[in-house]
Amino acid sequence: MKASDRAYKALRGDIVEWRLSPGAPLPEVELGERLGLSRTPVREAIARLVADGLATQSAGRLVVSPVSPDAVDRLFDARQVLEVATARLAAASPQRAVAGFTALAEAFEEAASAGSPSVVRFYDLAGELDERLDEAAANPYLAQALRGLRLHLARVRRVSRDHPERLVASAGEHASIARAVALGDTELAAAATVMHLHHSLAHIKSHAPGATDVSDASGQHTFAATAAR
Repeated sequence: MKASDRAYKALRGDIVEWRLSPGAPLPEVELGERLGLSRTPVREAIARLVADGLATQSAGRLVVSPVSPDAVDRLFDARQVLEVATARLAAASPQRAVAGFTALAEAFEEAASAGSPSVVRFYDLAGELDERLDEAAANPYLAQALRGLRLHLARVRRVSRDHPERLVASAGEHASIARAVALGDTELAAAATVMHLHHSLAHIKSHAPGATDVSDASGQHTFAATAAR
């Protein structure tokens, strides 16, 4: 793996997992020393983070981009358009893996019935459902747009932490989506997706740290930096 790729992967992970919180500076020299790399690959990695929307210029320096309540709303606006379209296309596809979607629905239902699903297991299943939906929808433009969006969604998810009750409910919602696609019911797949996104957004906004937001150095409102602790 190229040095710049290693730097990008490490810094992206730090930002998504909130080890680098919103507004944190991204100095090339210090980051290079921490990663054991020269400034050039770190600079290239930061440029990619800027392109991803994970880093931005603020007061003349590069910092981790904020996660504001307004940004979360806009993110979910885009998510609903893309994911509902993907669910519809997947359900309508004669090439969809019916057995695979049915098995996923059963796995989500089993996780929900456990009462306290494993966080790792839940997100592994959610990732598999995303992959199957993208494959069944067979629209590379939708898939590409969703890949970029999911990077930000993973970061936003950390704002609200992983509450056991929400994981149980979300597992049930994912099961409904998978079953609707397996049945080939486009309207049910779309409705199940909308319902899931509605509950997800409501949970994130109601469980943000301290149920409040604070201002960053630029005066923009952003969730508190303690979110993922």
